[in-house]
Amino acid sequence: MELLTTLWLGMPVWIWFSFIAVVLAVLAFDLGVMHREAHEIGVRESLNMSALYIGLGLAWAAVVYWIYLTYSGSSSIDPQIAAAATPSERAWTAVQLYVTGYLVEKTLALDNVFIISMIFTYFAVPREYQHRVLFWGILGVIVLRAIMIGLGAALVMEFAWVMYLFAAILIATGIKMLVMMDSKPDISNNPVLKFLRKHLRVTETLHGQAFLVRQPDPKTGKAVLWVTPLFLCLVLVEIADLVFAIDSVPAIFAITPDAFIVYTSNIFAILGLRALYFALAAVVHRFHYLKYALALVLIFIGAKIFLGDWLFGGKVPAALSLSVTAGLLAGGILFSLWKTHDRKQTAMR
Repeated sequence: MELLTTLWLGMPVWIWFSFIAVVLAVLAFDLGVMHREAHEIGVRESLNMSALYIGLGLAWAAVVYWIYLTYSGSSSIDPQIAAAATPSERAWTAVQLYVTGYLVEKTLALDNVFIISMIFTYFAVPREYQHRVLFWGILGVIVLRAIMIGLGAALVMEFAWVMYLFAAILIATGIKMLVMMDSKPDISNNPVLKFLRKHLRVTETLHGQAFLVRQPDPKTGKAVLWVTPLFLCLVLVEIADLVFAIDSVPAIFAITPDAFIVYTSNIFAILGLRALYFALAAVVHRFHYLKYALALVLIFIGAKIFLGDWLFGGKVPAALSLSVTAGLLAGGILFSLWKTHDRKQTAMR
């Protein structure tokens, strides 16, 4: 029992275990109940699933409020949380930071939909098999993000200058997004894909939902293990998330160095990506200008690390960060829908 109450990255171990248990329960319900049989996920089902996951993500804000009201005090690594005058103020500050992080991570995840769609198209993966790739991909995300966030939190606690490094990365990424907005990755020339095709036995076609199959070796005739194109697809999806994490992890740390808020907002944003993918993949072009808003958000989040020291005595207030972030993202969505409404009308004819 003493181990469960031990603090790890600012939170009792039992709270971390409880969060992981919630995530695993949600995933078990998703795969074991809602998607036990492979089937094509339509827009309506996707929207219903998305509403469920977004609801869970926002409902977690209430849990964050209770946790920070009860457990996190002046020892918090986030200066705003630590400086709160009362437990309720501390809890409300934590909620604002969580929601800001969730919005940023969710929008970054939406930007990743375009890349995932290109990967599925390249491998000609039927829609009924895409959920399986995304599901197993999320398990890799949970582990990968835990490692990256754990390392990030350790660096932030040990070296204060790391926050300025994260800020510089975000500003550079935002500027790069603005300059290279219309560039598209070439899946066929991906070096990892070329390496896998050269060093692994890869079947010519898909074998249902299987990632691995046993087939005769052309040289010996013995049954050996082969990987399917679905496995290659899964690897590229994981790599896409790794690249995505290079932007998203510094982004959320620039919002708050609190590891618990960082990890939970990351995971809840990613959990809903699979569900939202099937609704957005066909209409992602209608959110083209959201990328500009996202680039501005990254630049703002990076810049506020420097501005906080000069203008706000240490850190930009959480309420201001949330307001600017939500305003930019909402503006990007509304402007995108307005500018692309002709495309919707053309598609309906």
